[in-house]
Amino acid sequence: MIEFHLSGRSGVAPYMQLIQQVRHALRLGLVHEGDQLPKVKDVAAALAINPNTVLKAYRELEYEGLVAARPGIGTFVTGTLGGNGLSLAAQEPLRRDLRRWLGKARSAGLDDESIEALFASTFHDAAQEDIA
Repeated sequence: MIEFHLSGRSGVAPYMQLIQQVRHALRLGLVHEGDQLPKVKDVAAALAINPNTVLKAYRELEYEGLVAARPGIGTFVTGTLGGNGLSLAAQEPLRRDLRRWLGKARSAGLDDESIEALFASTFHDAAQEDIA
């Protein structure tokens, strides 16, 4: 089951962080159709946020066709995000390489925000090269 976390420093609204985490879990194959998302009250208690924040995230995911609420039972995954078909095992070598790269970036003195900026910039540049 997905375990949510929030970053107060991200500048992203809490409900959007929850949405992003569900989308990422779908893309990575961590959750599948039929899986139940954590109950609203459990997420609200664990993250110390208003239950309406969780409800807002779940409603947006439902609007996108990714989940469906079953009154009195919970919220269940009903859609997918066109993943690349790589299993978690197939992703592991890529994760190891990325962890190694992150270690090098931290050793070079970059903080988390700088690492994210460098990655996003490089990702964008590589995508532009692929288009050209």
